[in-house]
Amino acid sequence: MAGLAFDHLVIATEDLSEGEAFLSGVLKTAAQGGGKHGFMGTHNRLWRLGVDEYIELIAIDPGADAPAYPRWFGLDSFSGAPRLVAWVCSTERLNAPKGSTIMDAARGDLRWRITIPESGVSERDGLSPLLIDWQGGPHPARSMEDRGARLLGLDLTHPQPPKLNNMNDPRIKLTRGEAPGLVAHISTPQGKVTL
Repeated sequence: MAGLAFDHLVIATEDLSEGEAFLSGVLKTAAQGGGKHGFMGTHNRLWRLGVDEYIELIAIDPGADAPAYPRWFGLDSFSGAPRLVAWVCSTERLNAPKGSTIMDAARGDLRWRITIPESGVSERDGLSPLLIDWQGGPHPARSMEDRGARLLGLDLTHPQPPKLNNMNDPRIKLTRGEAPGLVAHISTPQGKVTL
């Protein structure tokens, strides 16, 4: 498998407008993009984290038809306050991990291929990253204004942490622990925040 690079964080919310108000308040800046994913029955909003990195807030789109397969990021069973539920890594040679398939996807002018777990949730209780290969065009973060937010660290805790043999990013920390956990540390011009 080709090398992996951190691409984006995924924060789920039951209602996109409520989640956007929450995350804009935490990050002290408004979202800078987003849209609908008809093939998944979801919609999203985005915040830039730097060159080719961003935060995605995602929810079920109440105006869309449900797909015939589980929605990504475990959204079919998601409830509660907006929270970090997954992360995505980019790679130039996409291979589907066991229990996943590769799906061609699009939103507006963006085209990508992404690994989708057959259950809707990736291995290790969602801590294994989904894998994405951006196709023919700029990364979505490049169309957003750089407002100074950056990923400082991503802490993954699990009884059996995922193996990231093809990733060399000192910000990603794997810890063996009793309960699954996913925590992101973000720097902003207004200070540090934890998601």
